[in-house]
Amino acid sequence: MDELLILGGLLLIIGGLTWLIRRAFSVSLFWGLGSLLPPMTLVFVLFKWQKSSSPVTLMAFGFIPLVVGFAMLANHDSERLETILQLSWLNSEVNREPAPELRIQLRGELNGHPFIPQEGELIGSVLTLRERNVASMQQEIRIHLPSASSGPVHINILPEDQGRLPLIEISRSASNLTQPENQHLARGYTLHLDLEPQAPNLLIGSFHLVLPRQFRTSLSGRVELFASRLRYRNGKVNLHFDSEETLAYVIRDYLARRFVTDAVQLYGLSRVSLPSRHLEIDVAAFINDKAHHFLVNMGKDELRGWQVEGDRFPALPAASEDPAGTAGVKPHSSPALESVDKRRGFSLQRLQLSPAEFQQLRMRIVTVQGGAAEGVFVGIDGDGYLVIQRRLGGGGSASYKLSPQSIQSIELLDP
Repeated sequence: MDELLILGGLLLIIGGLTWLIRRAFSVSLFWGLGSLLPPMTLVFVLFKWQKSSSPVTLMAFGFIPLVVGFAMLANHDSERLETILQLSWLNSEVNREPAPELRIQLRGELNGHPFIPQEGELIGSVLTLRERNVASMQQEIRIHLPSASSGPVHINILPEDQGRLPLIEISRSASNLTQPENQHLARGYTLHLDLEPQAPNLLIGSFHLVLPRQFRTSLSGRVELFASRLRYRNGKVNLHFDSEETLAYVIRDYLARRFVTDAVQLYGLSRVSLPSRHLEIDVAAFINDKAHHFLVNMGKDELRGWQVEGDRFPALPAASEDPAGTAGVKPHSSPALESVDKRRGFSLQRLQLSPAEFQQLRMRIVTVQGGAAEGVFVGIDGDGYLVIQRRLGGGGSASYKLSPQSIQSIELLDP
C-alpha cells in the first residue's frame, strides 16, 4: 500500500509538471524553453499564475499521497526508507558486489608467473588465494590445513618435516583449457603462517610459502583473508552477498522474530544454486529445543538484499536484540550456520557410518602413498570401497575406488 501511494504521488507530480511545461509553450516559445530550467519554471508560475494555477494544484495534490506513503514506509521499514532517501538504489550494481577489496600484498610467483591475488579466504581448514584476470584465466593456490581453527593461526613447516602436514594445491584454469590444471604437494616445502583475527570476519598476518624448485613457486608478504562467507557493510551483515551463510543468517533472524525467541539453531538447509533471485529452501531447526521443519521461500530485493517472502514479523524485544548479529564480532564464528556445516567433525569413520548424508558432496582424499583424489562422493560399494567421481572435459567423468586402509586423510570440501 505504501509503495502504491508513493508511486501515485510521483505520477501526479510528474503529470502536473508536464502539464505546466505544455502551458508555458502555449504562451510563447521563450516561456516554453525557459520552463525547462527550474529557476525559470518558478518565474513562469509567479508571472503567469492564471495559466499555471491548475498544473501547480495537481502537483500539490501529488504531494499528499507521497508524504503519506513515506510516513507509512517509515513506520514499518525505516531502513528501506533510509536507503531510498540516500539514493543508494542508483548504485544497485555496486550493491550486488558487496565484497570489499582485501589488502593482499604478496611478492613472488606461482608456476613461474606473477601472482597477484584479489581474493582470499580461510573457510574451515582450507586457505585459498585466487587471482582472476580479464583473459578468463584463474590461478589459485589452496592450502588444506590439518584442522580448522577458531582463533589465530600459527604454522611453521620446513622441508624436512614429516607427519600430518598441510596439503598444497595449485590450480590454473582458462577458457582454452578443457579442464583445470592441478598440482599437489604433501611435503618438502616451506610454509609460514601467522594470522590474527580481526572483526568482523577477517584474518590478517604474514604469509610465506616456498615450494621445491620444479614448481617455480615462491610467495611472501601480508594477506587479508575472509574467515567466513558473510560480508559486512557499515558494521552490519550485507544481505546482498550470495552465499549459503547469508541465507542461513536471514532464515535464523526470521525464525527468531517469528517465534519471539533467540533459542534458534539451524541444523539443516537444502542445497541451493547461487546466484539466483528466488529460492525455495527446506529448513530444519531446533527452536526452544524442539525440532521443526519449514519450507521457506526467499527472494533477493534490490534494496534490502535477501529476505524471506511474506516476512512481516517485528524485531525482537531489546533484551534479545539482533538474534544473529553477534556473528559479526567473532571473526571465525557464524552461529546461524555452525550446525549446518557438515565439515565440522567430519572423519572417515563418520563417513562410513552414514554415507548417504554426504552423497554428491565434494571431497579430497590423500592416500598413504602421497597421491590425492578430488571429486564428488558417490557412495560405498559392496566391498567397502569409497567411490569418488570426477568430471572431465567434454562431459566425461572418471571414478576412483579407494579402500579405507589406503587413506591417510580425507577432507570434506562442501559444507
